[in-house]
Amino acid sequence: MNYFKLTYWCVTVVLLGMMATSCTKKETPVRFAIASDFHAPDVPGGKERVETFIKAAQDENVDFIIELGDFCRLDSTNQVYWDIWNSFEGEKYHVIGNHDLDRYSVDEYVKGIHIPHRYYSFDKEGFHFVVLDGNNYSDCKEIHHYDHANYGKYPLSNHSYLDKEQKDWLAKDLAATKLKTILFSHQSLDSELKNGAEVRAILEKENERAGFKKVVLAFSGHNHSNYTKEINGIQYMQINSASYVWIGKPTMTEKRFPEEINKKYSLMAYSMMFDKPLYAIVTLTGEGADVKGVKANFIPPTPKEVGLGDSIGVYPLVSVIEDTFVKFGD
Repeated sequence: MNYFKLTYWCVTVVLLGMMATSCTKKETPVRFAIASDFHAPDVPGGKERVETFIKAAQDENVDFIIELGDFCRLDSTNQVYWDIWNSFEGEKYHVIGNHDLDRYSVDEYVKGIHIPHRYYSFDKEGFHFVVLDGNNYSDCKEIHHYDHANYGKYPLSNHSYLDKEQKDWLAKDLAATKLKTILFSHQSLDSELKNGAEVRAILEKENERAGFKKVVLAFSGHNHSNYTKEINGIQYMQINSASYVWIGKPTMTEKRFPEEINKKYSLMAYSMMFDKPLYAIVTLTGEGADVKGVKANFIPPTPKEVGLGDSIGVYPLVSVIEDTFVKFGD
């Protein structure tokens, strides 16, 4: 009798162990390469910067690549950058930047870069990804979308809004997924977006409704800087420009580049270039996001030599994307 009881107990333990193993989903990390603000046709060496990013993505065997806006234009002279971008054989995603709409309507640009909509979402393994469009301005009465640089006639304080249609869509999209969620936008949700508090409230409300930390991390570009901050349990990370920092005043560029370069690329007079492109490789697991960034140097004269401090307004003046681990928690 004891023999049969022992046999029964052993078989039961084995079967329960097999069931537990079969019901436990094996975690598959998601890896992607991320860059922002190439401004490829407007900087010296733009082609080489895009090539370096694509090669790194290929070497790292990432699942997808994404750029956070202000990449390049749609005309034939810019085709070289698109050809390099499209040489990556995996999935490719775009965020629309403000300067992407300096010469186009949003419909023209969406069609030209082959994305489903100006804002959209997608899933990869155990994660949900949301791409937002902050390219709206206020005329003090209504919100309008950027179109052929029309936002330029208004001060910066009127730029960068998420429209009501998009906010409503965002709330529904988040509620429809059970997956941990990562957001991408050009303008930052933590500081640049003028109605960012309203957008963050949508994220925080969904986390509360879901009963777990669903929305965990939001990436942005636009400000050509790098930092990570937490607001109410959600991490916000600024991805530095792949190319330069906009200073907005003369930067001794005559000491940085020869005359023919400065004539060809006029924005160099008010910018400070990095000596190599910045980007990051991100690995997502249930534990968090492991961000491995690139560190570069400013092509001299350096910010200190030009008489600048450690920041431009509230944004750190740096030539790096720092290595960071963002813990997701429960």
